[in-house]
Amino acid sequence: MNTGLRAEPPADAGDAGYSKDLKARHINMIAIGGAIGTGLFLGAGGRLNSAGPALALAYLVCGVFAFFVVRALGELVVYRPSSGSFVSYAREFLGEKGAYVAGWMYFVNWSTTGIADITAVALYTHYWSMFSDIPQWVLALAALAVVLMVNLISVKYFGEMEFWFAIVKVATLVVFMLVGVFLLVTQSDVGGTTPGLSVITDNGGFLPHGVLPVVLVMQGVVFAYASLELVGTAAGETAEPKKVVPRAVNSIMWRVGLFYVGSVVLLALLLPGSVYSGDESPFVTVLSRIGVPAAGDVMNLVVLTAAMSSLNSGLYSTGRILRSMAAAGSAPRFTGVMNRNQVPYGGILLTGAVCVLGVGLNYLMPGQAFEIVLNVASLGIISTWVIIMVCHLVFVRRARAGLLRRPDFRLWGSPVTEIVTIAFLLSVLVLMWGDPEVGRRTLLLVPVIAAALVAGWFAVRRRVTLAADAGISVPKGS
Repeated sequence: MNTGLRAEPPADAGDAGYSKDLKARHINMIAIGGAIGTGLFLGAGGRLNSAGPALALAYLVCGVFAFFVVRALGELVVYRPSSGSFVSYAREFLGEKGAYVAGWMYFVNWSTTGIADITAVALYTHYWSMFSDIPQWVLALAALAVVLMVNLISVKYFGEMEFWFAIVKVATLVVFMLVGVFLLVTQSDVGGTTPGLSVITDNGGFLPHGVLPVVLVMQGVVFAYASLELVGTAAGETAEPKKVVPRAVNSIMWRVGLFYVGSVVLLALLLPGSVYSGDESPFVTVLSRIGVPAAGDVMNLVVLTAAMSSLNSGLYSTGRILRSMAAAGSAPRFTGVMNRNQVPYGGILLTGAVCVLGVGLNYLMPGQAFEIVLNVASLGIISTWVIIMVCHLVFVRRARAGLLRRPDFRLWGSPVTEIVTIAFLLSVLVLMWGDPEVGRRTLLLVPVIAAALVAGWFAVRRRVTLAADAGISVPKGS
């Protein structure tokens, strides 16, 4: 028997002081809400147009790898629940530099996603004529103010808001899929097209434009799954994380299969890919062609809800991540401050401040704001997922060395699963180079971000060392 086995995982000072007000239903709906967003409700239309029915395969492949990431994170959560989530695990398994990179890249992801979200809210609100005269930046600022206020009140309000946002999204998808299956079974006319396999075979087949367009949409598809890792952060504020998290993680796979892959397959069977457009939700395209009244209004409201949900989640998660980093000295001290309702308002306000810069971007460049920040955010989410898998590799290696005990809830096939997932995620970055208009320009930002991270590390390393010497953070190598 190995006497070096540690009985208890190390504590993270950034976890102290939180309330445990998130219930099982909140965690479950956060898991669903994280998997369903504007990437499906809006982005699937343009991707169906460029990639054709094979988009369903792209969603399936990316969904499998996304599930591996969440399963790995779920195992780490059961081992040691932490509101610092993967940043806390990076500190334990990769050291302070790993936690620093993980945390700030996640901040880059969510702060830029937040800008994309408030931009999306403004754009979707302009759909209704009563708001058309209000400047885009004013609507963006209003959206930020509402969600910021909800996040600052208490975690219970965040959980409730996210719960109902998720209910709206799931209910919409269920209704659409029931309508789609009915149209398919009854062979009802959809804007002059008879649904069925013939819609695919008569319009270029499964790969109407070849393999390359399917490969190129992978970046956007991966980004569509961003937010799944929220389950790990939310676990730190629930009373029974070791029971709730495995259930939530296990349910993600069938939900991904049903909602993402199932929806895309239905869309492909109802209308040719060429009919769909990036300018309109594919669900609106179908519903408007069968004469559903106000289909555009209803779906626009749902997409608006998805954007608000994403913004809500981003403010929540970055607040917790930054507090964990502040405890270790790698984030500004004020981001570690909590209010009387156990909300880390310093980190939330910092993320909100970056989103305010996005309000300025909406003022200066209303036409390009959404596309610019969306691609920067993709760098953040890919780096976050890679770090989660690297942490899990080290975790398993230490377990095999007898230094710690793996829980019964595990990621299968280690280390092959982690290595293949990391290779896939890095290949998505390489594929971005094949898109000269957007992807290549995004990759050119990598050296700039790397330089900023290096400069930032030299600015905080003394504080990090002092915090580590004082025993504040998770000890490296523990």
